[in-house]
Amino acid sequence: MTHSSVVIGGIDQIDRKILDLLVDNARISVTEISAKVGLSKTPCALRLQRLINDGYIEGFTAILSTKKLGLDHVAFAEVKLSDTKEKALTAFNVAVRKIKEVEECHMIAGRFDYLLKIRTSDIRKYREVLGEKISSLPNVASTSTSVAMDAIKESGR
Repeated sequence: MTHSSVVIGGIDQIDRKILDLLVDNARISVTEISAKVGLSKTPCALRLQRLINDGYIEGFTAILSTKKLGLDHVAFAEVKLSDTKEKALTAFNVAVRKIKEVEECHMIAGRFDYLLKIRTSDIRKYREVLGEKISSLPNVASTSTSVAMDAIKESGR
């Protein structure tokens, strides 16, 4: 068995290289991928399609300039719930997905229950989102906010 054919987690190193190339540039052509991984175009395209079909690639997206769109204010809200039974968690999860300003929501094991990444135009808009949307989510007992001063590394950037 050659080094490049070792399968880890259902995919081999060529598949991993394809994924790495796509993470770096989702618009890279199959021709470019095939040249960089050392396969001809057809087997490379088949691998890419298999990675999509098997769920390793969930989709492709555009990365927008939040600064140009006037959405460069980022705050992180720690959310503590009054009830953490499954029904309460589900109600919170369903409702928080509907708030467009919430870019990310993570359930946390720690002193609070959820960590939300919220992107708005400025602190006034954030305060509005916090007061009118986040604080009124099901079972929210309290929130605590930290405001990002600068983004050093963000997902997809």
